[in-house]
Formats: sequence, C-alpha cells, structure tokens
Amino acid sequence: MTDAELAAQLAQEAGRILLDVRASGEFVGKELGREGDHRANAFLCDALRRERPDDGLLSEEEKDDTARCAMRRVWIIDPVDGTREYGEERSDWAVHVGLSIDGQAHTGAVALPGLDGGKVLRSDQPAALPEPAAIPRLVVSRTRPAKEAVKVAEAIGGELVPMGSAGAKAMAVVRGEAEIYLHSGGQYEWDNCAPVAVAQAFGLHCSRIDGAPLVYNNADTYLPDLLICRPEWAERVLAEVRKLG
Repeated sequence: MTDAELAAQLAQEAGRILLDVRASGEFVGKELGREGDHRANAFLCDALRRERPDDGLLSEEEKDDTARCAMRRVWIIDPVDGTREYGEERSDWAVHVGLSIDGQAHTGAVALPGLDGGKVLRSDQPAALPEPAAIPRLVVSRTRPAKEAVKVAEAIGGELVPMGSAGAKAMAVVRGEAEIYLHSGGQYEWDNCAPVAVAQAFGLHCSRIDGAPLVYNNADTYLPDLLICRPEWAERVLAEVRKLG
C-alpha cells in the first residue's frame, strides 16, 4: 500500500469511528469532543505504528517524542480538526493524516466525514479546480476572523465566509467553495500538514502569509500563519498583506 493510499484509508476509517461515537448518543458537547479525539487518535496512532514502524509520528493528542526531529519521514496527524464543531454536531470538521518528508508536506488525506456521504480528499488523486467565483471568497474563523483576512477582503473586494476547522476551510478552496484561506491567528503543524499536501497536489498556492515556505517536523510545532489560495490570487494577496506590515 502506498503512503497516499494508507493516509486516505486511515482518514476515512477514523472519520467512520467519529461518526459512530457521535451517533451513539452516549456523549454530548465537550465530552463528545474528548471521546472522539481519544478514539480516533488511538486508532490512527496504532495503525501508523503498525504499518510504518520506522517513521516518526506527531499527533495533536499524543505526547511529542522529539526523536522524530532526526527522522526524514514523519506522519503528522490531527484526529479531529475542529473538535468544537464535531462536538456541536456540525459538518465543518475534518480528520488530517499527513506525511512530512524532509520538512515538506509530501502526502496527505483530509476526510470530511460530516458532509453528506462523507468525503476524502487525497494528494494522490488531484482534480481540476472548479471555476472561481467572480467575487473572491475568503474562508475565515467562525468566531475570530484573522484581521489580515478582513483587511485583504476589503482591499480586493472579497466576501468573508465563516467556517469551522482549518481542514474544512482549506478543503473549501480545493472544492471550489472559496478562493482564499488566509489565517494568522496561530496554528500547529497538525492543523495544516495534510491540508497543505492535498492543496498543493490540486495546484493551489501554499505558503506563510509573508510568502515564506511552510516547513514541518520542527521541534517547536507552532506554525503561526498560513495562506492557501488559487494561484491567480497569490501575488495580489501577498502584496496586500505586505502593505499591512
């Protein structure tokens, strides 16, 4: 099984586990989020350690073993990206299974189990991007839109589209539901490694908001900002961010 096939299979199965936990009715709200995180994380970590025992592993829900920093291949996962949305029984949450090789987001799968019928977007199965909207749409946090995103939207005549998890927002650009995802409120490597691997495979621009490359498998896993957008918007958006200082 290839790395991409493994990532997709695990993301899909973790999504099914999460839907089963939610459907059981045993947990609600924050308790549902905690239980879902726990079960999905256990499944993903056990599977990756069994299938790829020589690779490193970084998960939001596991104590970090920094021995991974000396490894070329490191799986970076988020069992439930958007725990709040999952606990609220919304659809805008995701499962991330990404593989970093030499610090780059190389392979990834992002499952969107909350969508009707579920959906898994994969770095090994790219498709042509849908036609863009005439007015650019910028996906932003439901509760705290990044100030840079708000300012850029004003400058380019764009429309803000509130949405939940980072994975859901990144995949909204992949799926043609938005043109730009600009985030500056702070993330960690597990929030975007798999989404970036998928977005790059689909031909989207992915970088820091100053245009610098995204680098993974660092000792400090904090990754403050991110830009995923259609390539035709990259130069303009980066220029507008520079104007903001």
